[in-house]
Amino acid sequence: MVRQEGIALNRSERIKMAAGEWYTCLDAELEAMRVMARDAVFEHNSLPPRQRGNIGPALKSLLGAVGEGARIEAPLHCAYGFNLFLGDGVFLNAGCTILDTAPVRIGKGTLLGPNVQIYCAEHHKEAAGRQAGVEIAKPVEIGDNAWIGGSAIILGGVRVGDGAIVGAGAVVTRDVAANTTVVGNPARPVKRG
Repeated sequence: MVRQEGIALNRSERIKMAAGEWYTCLDAELEAMRVMARDAVFEHNSLPPRQRGNIGPALKSLLGAVGEGARIEAPLHCAYGFNLFLGDGVFLNAGCTILDTAPVRIGKGTLLGPNVQIYCAEHHKEAAGRQAGVEIAKPVEIGDNAWIGGSAIILGGVRVGDGAIVGAGAVVTRDVAANTTVVGNPARPVKRG
């Protein structure tokens, strides 16, 4: 609860999550939104490919934005969906997991390999906080024409620049400059060849 000019203001956990503040994910409103996302993801993952098209209809309507020709292979998992913004021609290969507690923006022409994971949620450092579901959401931005290799992990608060390459299995813990290749755990730049 926040006090402003002597008046107590209740702020929902959803509002705190959107503001990038510590919030409790064990919340009825947030759970209802996750259930909606799970239903949309289930439909996307279950439809025959010809019927699903590039993105299942319920998932497409839930996403924050879907550019022309963006495609998501099944299976996919996302936490909320409405925080996922895909540019034109974005391709997510099978098995991607996107915990979009904060906005995840993927620029046009960017490719994500199989099993790429993007984690916006950061849990509390104290065990009691984790048990109570306290976390903070940090956005992820991936620029245009980037390539994220299979099984790479991108943590919250990271920006991957235009044309960057993240090697398969890399764990990206900090920003990646445009037209840079990073590999390893934690991901470090290497010379392109």
